[in-house]
Amino acid sequence: MKEQYRLKETIVTILADEQRYIDIAKDSIAFQRNELERYISGDPFFQNTLESYHMSHEAPEVVERMVKAGNALDIGPMSAVAGTISAFAVEAMVEAGASFAIVDNGGDIAIINDRPVTMGIYAGESPIKDMGFVMEARESITGVCTSSGTVGPSISFGMADASIVFSDNVSLADSAATALGNITGLGKDAVQESFDVVKDVPGIKGAMVVQGEYMGFWGDVPELTRANVRYDCITKG
Repeated sequence: MKEQYRLKETIVTILADEQRYIDIAKDSIAFQRNELERYISGDPFFQNTLESYHMSHEAPEVVERMVKAGNALDIGPMSAVAGTISAFAVEAMVEAGASFAIVDNGGDIAIINDRPVTMGIYAGESPIKDMGFVMEARESITGVCTSSGTVGPSISFGMADASIVFSDNVSLADSAATALGNITGLGKDAVQESFDVVKDVPGIKGAMVVQGEYMGFWGDVPELTRANVRYDCITKG
């Protein structure tokens, strides 16, 4: 079963075997957004800073996770917002008994899958098209997060058509994808050099960058396969 759900700026696609798991995911998203909004109302700087953030008072777990992820890459905590919301939603689904659950929050994905899943790669106007990852069956949640300087509304200071990071820490994957995208310039050498920003960060398994006609890899990246990447399946506003 698949359902798109929108709550304010959050637009997600949720996949599960039963409707009740989808409903649980939506409840989690609403709760975590409320927790985050309440924190931001007391400290608007949290939402605006592009640098490491240090909490001066007690904060909800959603904030703590975002801060830890952003600080690991020396960027702002909002770099991890989409992946963190996805992670909480899938965790709630798993706690309720789901063994197959995917929450795609604008390309920042939390997944647990008891069967192989092909996950398409969308890199905008890049000539590298119709490709995807084979996500083998797993018993734990993992993160597949994407950032882009040419696709979508998110802030990026680089030229990556797609920067993708894999980590069992979904929040970390989200911040790392942002940092990777920020540093990616133009050309083959720029793609290869961009991985320096994630190589020494504990918890990151692998990464991929698509920039124009160039594609680069670092670390443990799932098997690539040909895939029919349908634009209408992309989670977008």
